Amino acid sequence: MNEISTLARSFAQLARNAEKDKSSIAISKEPIEDPSLEIHTLGNRALRQEARRIAKVDESIRELTREMLRSMYSAKGIGLAAPQVGINKQLLVIDTDLETPSTPPLVLINPEIIAFGASLETYEEGCLSIPGVYLDVIRPSSIKVSFRDEMGRPKKMNADGLLARCIQHEMDHLKGVLFVDRVKNEEDLSRELKEHGFEQKDVRALC
Repeated sequence: MNEISTLARSFAQLARNAEKDKSSIAISKEPIEDPSLEIHTLGNRALRQEARRIAKVDESIRELTREMLRSMYSAKGIGLAAPQVGINKQLLVIDTDLETPSTPPLVLINPEIIAFGASLETYEEGCLSIPGVYLDVIRPSSIKVSFRDEMGRPKKMNADGLLARCIQHEMDHLKGVLFVDRVKNEEDLSRELKEHGFEQKDVRALC
């Protein structure tokens, strides 16, 4: 009888732990007509501020995460950083599998890249803050990143391909850097910006 009770308590504890480990930010990936957070575009000063670390991961951060995801999904993007919606916090949301409702988004709080792969890759990038503009950017093809998830748990992960690029792109936003700042082809950059109503003066070329 004692052994059965001990097993029952063990299973109950495992169930509680599993429940606690669940993500609490799962939302529909369907676009909504009027998301609460506006995505700022190139030229807005909010995009050029460095984001602050999040001291405490609580329900207010999780609610902000949900609202960011709603804005991202409604704009049909695969990544969004808090500064893009005018919030000066180190928070990213990413989902490279928009077509699969059951695939959870990735939430990165206070992310830091702790290792870069040796190889570089050129790939076309776009940004919800510079709609319509798509240009080639050179980045490391793989990274290792540390962060906290939406429950405040410390995590580390390796990423390559599209996910690695997306994380690097969104982390740039936390430093006030936009992907157009990294574009090497000045002629293509000037043409694309002009065609979509943006100004060259709002680009900050990186050394």
